[in-house]
Amino acid sequence: MAEQLHFSLVSPERELYSGFVDQVDAPGSEGDFGVLAGHSPFMTALREGFVIVHEGEHLRHFEVKGGFADVTPAGLTILAESAVEAPL
Repeated sequence: MAEQLHFSLVSPERELYSGFVDQVDAPGSEGDFGVLAGHSPFMTALREGFVIVHEGEHLRHFEVKGGFADVTPAGLTILAESAVEAPL
């Protein structure tokens, strides 16, 4: 089994997601990016768009309106200005 990434998505109201995932794709201010386990650390602002969480074959979509993403050796944390789970 491949190594997994710890991911946390937090809005001002509550934590919407916390757990181990295969990959997260997010709308960075400089363009979309994807994060896997072992990614190099960085921090970026987010623009409005969708965060896509890959849980094996299952995908979850969250609509975010700005915020920040912080990738560290411990995982990825997104602090969103606004975030809701988006139905498919």
